[in-house]
Amino acid sequence: MIELAASFDAQFSTLAPFVFYILIGAIVFIETGLLFGFFLPGDSILFSAGLVAASHGNINIILLVLIIVAAAFFGDQIGFVIGRVVGRPYLDKRKSPRMKRMIANSERFYEQTGWWAVIAARFFPWIRTFVPPIAGASMMNYYKFLSANFIGAILWGAGITLAGFYAASLPWVKTSSYAIAAFFISASIVSGLVNYLRHRPQRQSKS
Repeated sequence: MIELAASFDAQFSTLAPFVFYILIGAIVFIETGLLFGFFLPGDSILFSAGLVAASHGNINIILLVLIIVAAAFFGDQIGFVIGRVVGRPYLDKRKSPRMKRMIANSERFYEQTGWWAVIAARFFPWIRTFVPPIAGASMMNYYKFLSANFIGAILWGAGITLAGFYAASLPWVKTSSYAIAAFFISASIVSGLVNYLRHRPQRQSKS
């Protein structure tokens, strides 16, 4: 990621501050909120934005972080609404038993483990684009998604951007965002396993 971020650093450093803020916010919003933005390298963009802010005194890091966190938050909210309003009615029209089982499994997953999964997905390219609409289509509790989205936007958006900002003077921060990611990814796996084992006797009794 650092090598790719360096290439973006060279491109972004020539932009005027206002254009820079708008461009970074738009990229983050498109990647997190619109399905066709899944290919955008969000992690590298954020790290590069931090590098640019550190090396160019005309970029305010606080304003940059606020823009990125807001774009990441509202992007996921849009994705969730698209899944709930568009995706769910489409799935409800599918009548095959296989599709119904998939929907039921997805609903169960997001009910039991969705909160952790939404946060952990922030740190996976591609996955972070598709998790919000799937959560919406799976009827995940809105307030659970809202809180997970808010925390994830801060940890991912602010965390990686600040890692780029401080990377030159504090080398250890290069891995800080991945330590955060590892925690929430591990927590989502453990949560899913615990819920599976807890509900396993119920599934066996029904079979």
